[in-house]
Amino acid sequence: MSGSIQRASADRQTLGRPCSDSEVDQWAERIKANPYRSYLYSYPHKMAYRELSPALSLEELWRQEPAESYFLYMHIPFCGARCGFCNLFTLPDKRDDVHIRYVDALERQARQWSSIITGKPYARFAIGGGTPTLLSAELLSRLFYIAYDVMGVDKNSVSISVEASPETITPEKLDVLKAAGVDRVSMGIQSFVDAEASAIYRPQPPQVVHQALAMLTSYDFPILNLDLIYGLPGQTVESWLYSLEEALQYDPEEIFLYPLYTRDHTIVKPERIEREPDIRLACYTAARDMLSKRGYVQSSMRRFAKTSAASTVGGDKKLLDYSCQEEGMVGLGCGARSYTRDVHYASRYGVSRKATESIIADYVAAERYDTADYGIVLSKEEQRRRFVLKAILHSEGLRPADYASRFGTDLWSDLPELSLLPRSGLASLEDGLLRMTPEGFSYSDSIGDWLISGEIRERMERFVVL
Repeated sequence: MSGSIQRASADRQTLGRPCSDSEVDQWAERIKANPYRSYLYSYPHKMAYRELSPALSLEELWRQEPAESYFLYMHIPFCGARCGFCNLFTLPDKRDDVHIRYVDALERQARQWSSIITGKPYARFAIGGGTPTLLSAELLSRLFYIAYDVMGVDKNSVSISVEASPETITPEKLDVLKAAGVDRVSMGIQSFVDAEASAIYRPQPPQVVHQALAMLTSYDFPILNLDLIYGLPGQTVESWLYSLEEALQYDPEEIFLYPLYTRDHTIVKPERIEREPDIRLACYTAARDMLSKRGYVQSSMRRFAKTSAASTVGGDKKLLDYSCQEEGMVGLGCGARSYTRDVHYASRYGVSRKATESIIADYVAAERYDTADYGIVLSKEEQRRRFVLKAILHSEGLRPADYASRFGTDLWSDLPELSLLPRSGLASLEDGLLRMTPEGFSYSDSIGDWLISGEIRERMERFVVL
């Protein structure tokens, strides 16, 4: 049993009896000692997925889904180059013929799914990756055709988001996004400092970034989101704040701040980062304070937004906060995840070029996409844990009454270790709401890691990344 599993097990045993203040302090010290254990992108992590045998019928799976609305997500797994920190499912490939064959497969999948996933409206639609704007303007336009004419997304009522990178922006592509009714364009900047971008193998000189942002802001999309990363090789708190100031010149409605994570299978190796002082917590705190003074409201450790970021665009259309972890998520494309309440499924996961090429080739060659053959069936315990994690790591917090209404059980009996959060000051418990304090947000990644169940952690640790 790993050390992290042993510690979580000990915490649960401790909470089975009265817990002393010193034990609470010791737990909090462990949480704070390693703030950046892992990025819990979603729960359960894709490394907990395995082959589903027998494969599950999508028709039966979605017929039982209780979500009131759906989120259509299209995954484009191509990039111009792999960034040094990236361990996502993406393939550096700029060839138009490869992109065309992939979109052909995506449309084939959509036509099969459109008759399966019916009866409920779409509330959100997003195109992510990879880099969707690496595709030609013609292929981008075709993605919206698939969403609107094949899947039945209503662009006049759905919140629509597209990811982009600076070197791929052109007026022709922005014309397509504007005509398609896109509400939110999210651009990964990471750093405005040339040496820092080069250190993570990101091919974007600052002048290219500024040119792309000038072009993008001229189109006046309702929401501009910019992504930045702190803790880069050679970065200082001062250079980090410089990048943040540069981003704020464009008055984005949203900013996402990500700490740098490296793994053995990323281009930038962990040992390279470990040789430098860890400035991530100092960077985070400085940026959080700056954004607060500029009128941004924090909704998670990563997301900061103006209050105008959720406003009426026109008519009855209301923009919803971007969230890619909702139940009822319909994931089209190789690498996309789909979430029902009971089952999460996707294509297989790989990082190396050989693995991703093989997985994409299988997807493109397939004729049928009507079963789920790779994923995880969530037990009731994991459904409860997912519900808790989604709530407490965001500003809306968790109401024990909502938990009881959903699951018919008591939160504190099911997860007694949660009482460590308010007792340590990392969360507050007021008026029936468990919510992170500002300090608690700072340690979201270590708290999220701590809450991973022993079963899921063991599955993740046994997973072999290809």
